[in-house]
Formats: sequence, C-alpha cells, structure tokens
Amino acid sequence: MTEVITMSGNGPLPKDPSQRRRRNADPTATTVLPANGPDTPTPDLPGEHYDLRTVAWYETWRRSPQAATFLPTDWQRLHMLAELVQQYWEEPRKELLAEVRLNEASLGGTAADRMRLRWTVAEPEEPVARRTTSRSRAASSRRDRVLKVVDGPAEG
Repeated sequence: MTEVITMSGNGPLPKDPSQRRRRNADPTATTVLPANGPDTPTPDLPGEHYDLRTVAWYETWRRSPQAATFLPTDWQRLHMLAELVQQYWEEPRKELLAEVRLNEASLGGTAADRMRLRWTVAEPEEPVARRTTSRSRAASSRRDRVLKVVDGPAEG
C-alpha cells in the first residue's frame, strides 16, 4: 500500500499539462520588460527642491525595466508622485506612504504588481565571453562526471 503525504493547505499536485482536458490559451499576453531599463532617454525630475532620497527614488524608477513602457502620462504621474515622496521624507505619515504605494502599484512597483499586470523582466544579458566560459565549465564538469562513470574499471 502506497501512502500519499501532502502538506496541509497545498492540496494535490497539479496534473501534467498534456493530461488536462481544457488547454485554453491565456487570453492576455505577457509583456517582457528589458532587464536593463529603457534604451531611450527618460525625462529628468523637474524642479530642484528635492531631498537626495527623493532624487534616488526617482532615478531608481527612471532606470527600472518598467520605465521602458512609460508613456508621457506615466512620467507625469511619476513627477506628481515625487512631490508626495518628498512630503513623506519631510514628515512621514502613513497616509502619504499608502498613496505612494498605491501609485507605485499601478506602475508595476513590486513583483506582485508586475504579475498582476502580466509583466516579466527579461534576464540580463551576459557578455558573450562570460556565457561561453560558464557553459564550457558546466559542460566539462558534466563530461568529467559521465566519463568517470563510463571509464571506471569494468566489473566482472
């Protein structure tokens, strides 16, 4: 008798996709964001009255993968949001933080927000020389393990 052990709350394992009756395609495509952020110029933060923390916050958004999808209205929202971030640094209040979080969510601020928006971030591109080295090292390591087993002394 085989005993099936499951962790409480997780339920049974899902079926293999080939065994499913319904194989509906996802009606909404996923957008892949570039790992290195936008490849076009992005607007500077207007004004000069910002705290260094607000400027750092804006620069993070400006270089983020999400910024590659921003339209002028998104940049306008981010500029308005910078004012709230600045107010938060001057006088931290949970209401300000809640408003910042809500607006950042609409721009894909967290991993959960990006999942909801069906955005994924591409893997960063490695330099060709580095990719070749890591692959050849992995291949030679595997080859060494296989050859050790195959070339081992024959048992009679």
